[in-house]
Amino acid sequence: MFGGGTITAIIIVAVAIYAIVIYNALVRARQMVQEAWSGIDVQLKRRADLIPNLVETVKGYAGHEKETLERVTEMRTRAQNVPSDDVAGRAAAEGLLSQALGRLFAVAESYPDLKANQNFAELQEALETVEREIQMARRYYNGSARELNVKVESFPSNLVAKSFNFVQADYFELEDPGDRAVPQVAFGN
Repeated sequence: MFGGGTITAIIIVAVAIYAIVIYNALVRARQMVQEAWSGIDVQLKRRADLIPNLVETVKGYAGHEKETLERVTEMRTRAQNVPSDDVAGRAAAEGLLSQALGRLFAVAESYPDLKANQNFAELQEALETVEREIQMARRYYNGSARELNVKVESFPSNLVAKSFNFVQADYFELEDPGDRAVPQVAFGN
């Protein structure tokens, strides 16, 4: 029925088709990671945009808390200066920013007039919303990174991944376990 050359050709075509399918799955996984990272980046930008207004509002009531305010501003700048493709560096910088924001809100507890300020309350609520969005975006990104990483490491897709320079994606994780929780920004009246 089939000659040796025909069987060999069928095997070669089947392997080529399988390699193409694997390659396309790797491309799709890489695109999902890039899309997911874009979602995190948008949320981090939203948070960074809220911070100057928050700092100014606190400064009006607690101006002598200069060190805390400067630390928040410094950490915001540091986070914004991390290259957009440096996931681990961005996670570290954002973790430090979260710590600084936590200290800022702890300081704000000492100022009843500040807590009662409508602008502060609105900024606080907006920041809380953004923090939840960051958490959701981080979960989506890490899930996408996991899918890509499994494909990059699993046999036989690892052969195609290595041939076409697909690499594992870094997870967006905070270094300090205390930073893993969303900063508490709600105050009791």
